[in-house]
Amino acid sequence: MICKIYRLNELQQYKYVVVLSVYKGKIMLSRHKARTTWETQGGHIEPGETPLEAAKRELYEETGALEFDIEPICIYSVTAPDNLNHGEESFGMLFFADIRRFEAELHSEIDKIVITDRFPERWTYPDIQPHLIEEAKKRGYL
Repeated sequence: MICKIYRLNELQQYKYVVVLSVYKGKIMLSRHKARTTWETQGGHIEPGETPLEAAKRELYEETGALEFDIEPICIYSVTAPDNLNHGEESFGMLFFADIRRFEAELHSEIDKIVITDRFPERWTYPDIQPHLIEEAKKRGYL
């Protein structure tokens, strides 16, 4: 898989959002019920949603975040091998969220969240997530 970074407002057709979130200065990671690996929050943009609306929805669904500040960082793309996505480039928007308050329980497909100062060894999307984190670090978000 190939992951590229673009400036904000450089492109307009987005399919995904990814949210790098922190709580009290520590990283928030989620684990889906169907996986044993870790991921940042995010997912598909629903029809009629803006990327910001999708990022807020996914952040709530995957962490229970009720109060937070959120802002876009950049645009990214993923090009999967021909057998997965016909070699087409898909675009998403990367966000940063600083969470202040959560609901008591998760109400989604997420099994567990962790608040940590270390990134995991086992990512759900190892060809994508580390690149997005590096870009956020370069821009001073993490």
